[in-house]
Amino acid sequence: MPSTPAAAARQILTRLQEVMAARTSAQAKLNKVVEIIGESLSSEVCSIYLVREGVLELFATRGLKQEAVHVTRMAMGEGLVGLIATNVETLNLDEAAAHPDFSYRPETGEDRFHSFAGVPIVRRERAIGVLCVQHVEPRRYEEVEIEALQTVAMVLAELIANAELADDGPMDLRPADTGTTMLQGLQLVMGMARGHAVFHQPRVHIEHTVAEDTEAERARVISAFAKMREQIDRMTGAAEFGTEGEHQEVLETYKMFAYDEGWTRRINEAIDSGLTAEAAIERVQQRTRMRMRQIDDPLLSDRMHDLEDLANRLLRIVSGQLGTAAQMGLRQDAILIARNLGPAELLEYDRRRLKGVILEEGSLTAHVTIVARAMGVPVLGRVRDVRHQVSEGDLILMDVNENALLLRPSADMEEAFENKLHVTQKRRAEFAAMRDLPSVTADGQRVELMVNAGLREDAQALDLVGADGIGLFRTEFQFLVSATLPQREKQQRLYKDVLDAAGDRPVIFRTVDIGGDKALPYMQQRDGDEHEDNPAMGWRALRLALDRDGLMKAQARALLEASAGKVLHIMFPMVSEPWEYEEARALVEHQREWLQSHKKKLPIAVRYGAMLEVPALAEVLDLLLPRLDFLSIGTNDLTQFLFAADRAHPKLAERYDWLSIAILRFLDRAVRACIAHQVPVGVCGEMGGRTLEAMALIALGIRRLSITPASVGPVKAMIRAIDAAQLEEAMRGWLDGGATDIRARLTGWAAERGIELG
Repeated sequence: MPSTPAAAARQILTRLQEVMAARTSAQAKLNKVVEIIGESLSSEVCSIYLVREGVLELFATRGLKQEAVHVTRMAMGEGLVGLIATNVETLNLDEAAAHPDFSYRPETGEDRFHSFAGVPIVRRERAIGVLCVQHVEPRRYEEVEIEALQTVAMVLAELIANAELADDGPMDLRPADTGTTMLQGLQLVMGMARGHAVFHQPRVHIEHTVAEDTEAERARVISAFAKMREQIDRMTGAAEFGTEGEHQEVLETYKMFAYDEGWTRRINEAIDSGLTAEAAIERVQQRTRMRMRQIDDPLLSDRMHDLEDLANRLLRIVSGQLGTAAQMGLRQDAILIARNLGPAELLEYDRRRLKGVILEEGSLTAHVTIVARAMGVPVLGRVRDVRHQVSEGDLILMDVNENALLLRPSADMEEAFENKLHVTQKRRAEFAAMRDLPSVTADGQRVELMVNAGLREDAQALDLVGADGIGLFRTEFQFLVSATLPQREKQQRLYKDVLDAAGDRPVIFRTVDIGGDKALPYMQQRDGDEHEDNPAMGWRALRLALDRDGLMKAQARALLEASAGKVLHIMFPMVSEPWEYEEARALVEHQREWLQSHKKKLPIAVRYGAMLEVPALAEVLDLLLPRLDFLSIGTNDLTQFLFAADRAHPKLAERYDWLSIAILRFLDRAVRACIAHQVPVGVCGEMGGRTLEAMALIALGIRRLSITPASVGPVKAMIRAIDAAQLEEAMRGWLDGGATDIRARLTGWAAERGIELG
């Protein structure tokens, strides 16, 4: 086997071209193909399965029993071959029988073979077959061999399609049900929107895979790269929302990918193997997609999405097919639908027409989410299979605030939506009118209303909604959107900008909460670090920061220097025992002493706090509270830990109830302990942003809530309407009496007094 993927693939392609040029039947050609691949990879078995009438049929083989050809059939998803076809993914196993999806077929005589590698034969985004190899000795196939198989599979797709051997043609993308459908997803950027469905981009269908002139193909790619980079430079330079902020860092990272020499080199190597420019780009992307499926880290996966976005752009340029919906122009108010989007692609759209975005993938820290937030475009992500349920031009109503998506609504639904939108706008105007009014209950009790933030732009919300400060600034966002570890000076500049925007209002900085499901691609695992099956309760947040204390020392210095002349509020996440808090506090104090010894300007005071997220901490609050300046309860993690219920799990959604007596009694105990020690206590989870749940928290004696900016208005209106003393008395009776229907009782209490909730 040649030592490089290009040489290996080129050797096979040269022989395949001779086979394809021969005047023989398609079956004879496939029989010859499996012989060539088996010999080239020194593999005892090489087989080709094709999709016919929705079933995978063994079409040609070297090494398995010939009588199994056209006899062995598997359903999509059945066995390893069916798994590859269904998921359109590559498998490489040293022991095939050990895989949970292995399906033994005795008629093939495959029982003596151990190793297995298979790649999908793809046409128009779906598998039309599978090419696989097997070996007697248990071994994983080398990367050079897998890449050679992927190259061959691309050429086979063209041969199979031309010979009409497999089911072909695009899948029926029209929804099976053309009536009204409601979908849900992941709330990425809040807001409401009405518009007609527009698909982001058609795929470029590659018709010719084998190059006639390698140098001509290379020249086409070089030209396409130059044009693509020019487009990216122009778009990133023309972004209309300022030059500072995380969205700008996102675009710079995206731009860095466009100029990545490694990516260029891999495409050139694919051309060297004998592929056309289009096929070379697609071959490299197939490899990227394969790696994306193996990545559990959502942040690294987001960066892979950026590379996918760039590859699609490059493919359109090199093929002369430049037709994204943005370039065609939006003709009416539109809701954009895509599997995923790169940040620059979103910038291409007419912001007057683009009303919302629906993604099949996406995450809160994805680059496109950050840019959409800066643009003010609502986004709903993780809407499963939405591209197959919507037709171009369908009317869509989006209410991301309620996690609701209505496809093809009835006239009554549309009218109700418009009424809600009108009421929402009217209520928003009412909330805006009370922006400068204090959040004081009807019986004169002050409740601090602060906002959660994580981006530089979020500080602007303080003035927009009249908040009392930032009760939770998530410092990890800067780490998540950066391509490399942010330098201390860059961290300091962000913190200072946020403090300056807040003016005299407090900002509570939570130290970096990374690890678990928020791993950083540029932070290498140490020897001994293990894969975590349950990252939410793993090596994350303060645990990781104390272990990697160099990161925390740099952040502490950045926070201290940024707060010069002001009061610094610093909060440690995921504290489970007092010693963790003490160790973190000592680390910050040591940095303060160092700065003082070097005559640096310092904060006039440092207030230290901890987050109550781990239930164990509640059992030792009497030991911790004397050392605390404040306590914040993080209801999101706390609730799932208390109930052992993942809030993302659909079957456990009903158990994740913030108004259950178990949660309220737990919170009541923690609040009483804080009051006894005269330590201010607040809530900085989603619970405080819902008016009914916020009522419950006030009834427990909590007087500081940190919530989303959009929740400040509704919660303030509720606060100004209630009598806190009466509410506390009612709640005490419910808790002591063991009421199991506190949600209903709270709702009734509010209704009796004419208090609007929402």
